[in-house]
Amino acid sequence: MKIKRAYIVLASASVLLLLLAAFGRLSLGETAFYVLVLYLIMIVARRSGAVDAGFVNVDGHEGEEDEVMRAISDAMVAPCFILDWRGNIIHRNLAASGLVPRAGVGEPIFYAIRHPAFQETIEIAQQTRLPETTEFQQTGGNHQWYRAAVAPFQVGAPPHQRDLLLVVMENQTEQRRTETMRVDFIANASHELRTPLTSVIGFIDTLLGPAAKDEEARERFLLIMRSQAERMSNLIEDLMSLSRIELRQHLKPSGEAELGGIVNEVIEGLQSQTEDAGVTIAFENQTEEARVPGDHDELYQVFLNLVENAVKYGASGHKIDVTLKPARSGSVDGYEVAIVDYGPGVAEEHVPRLTERFYRVDAETSRKKKGTGLGLAIVKHIVQRHRGELAIRSKLGLGTRVAVFLPR
Repeated sequence: MKIKRAYIVLASASVLLLLLAAFGRLSLGETAFYVLVLYLIMIVARRSGAVDAGFVNVDGHEGEEDEVMRAISDAMVAPCFILDWRGNIIHRNLAASGLVPRAGVGEPIFYAIRHPAFQETIEIAQQTRLPETTEFQQTGGNHQWYRAAVAPFQVGAPPHQRDLLLVVMENQTEQRRTETMRVDFIANASHELRTPLTSVIGFIDTLLGPAAKDEEARERFLLIMRSQAERMSNLIEDLMSLSRIELRQHLKPSGEAELGGIVNEVIEGLQSQTEDAGVTIAFENQTEEARVPGDHDELYQVFLNLVENAVKYGASGHKIDVTLKPARSGSVDGYEVAIVDYGPGVAEEHVPRLTERFYRVDAETSRKKKGTGLGLAIVKHIVQRHRGELAIRSKLGLGTRVAVFLPR
């Protein structure tokens, strides 16, 4: 069977767009947008006779372009609107309905998407009759970032030719948040490293200069420098640990771990630290054997961080209760490990942010206790990788309770 040239052109252009997308030159939304434009152009060209040999009108019904146009729009993954020249919505696909529920068919799109940049982009596309793109932020309950691509096209042949607009949307909120987190993370990490590094450099300069022959000062400064070096080392170790966990975030652990043994191992390892802090740990294991799918070393790190935090920040309560028991979360059976301290606790407004990287309720106290500000962030990511849940409750003067649920 002879392949028509129109199909070859369409297929070649589509492959080129997909290659650009694969190499990161176009986003998924942009690729879908331009592929749809190509299809619409071919429909218009067929109706005008330019590529009549390339398409066959099967049933000869009027409005076939509308059916094809809607079918292609509905097949797109990206949210897609088809507007008349006045900006009224004449069709929207399922993704568009989910993205902008208020955008009803027959209504102006500006009723649902009220932003000057978006309206200006549509006006420019109408004036130039060329594709136009924009990015804008919708304010309200949740700040959402969108990228919109607008392209004018025509359907039908004279004298029934219609001017329409194709609008393809892409929600970029998550990308924006990720970028903001990345920038904040780099800034915070740089700050955390710069402070002890500046201190070390200052002491070195002092030892090379005024205190070069002062034995007492040299010993004191060297001890401080060692402490600052340990702080930098701990921070770098936590950064590398967090990076490794994030790389495997979506890979479910393939091993098996016994929670009771891990918790006992953690408590025994912290015995010297608990004695120095004047804290006793009571471990109540309500299971015979609590085996879960998981990585032993990562789960050890989770409970080490949590119990160590309880010792550091809840020592004034003089005791820590650790409980392991069968538990259920929704319809999922598993086990819960709860660590409760009776220290000063934290104000409730801080609790939702405790797992953020470098977030500290009291930065000075945290640094004095050699905290890096990454411990709970590491815990959160490991628990998520194990398909578990992390719950933190705390009140000023009443201590803190941290619970980890892990499915069987």
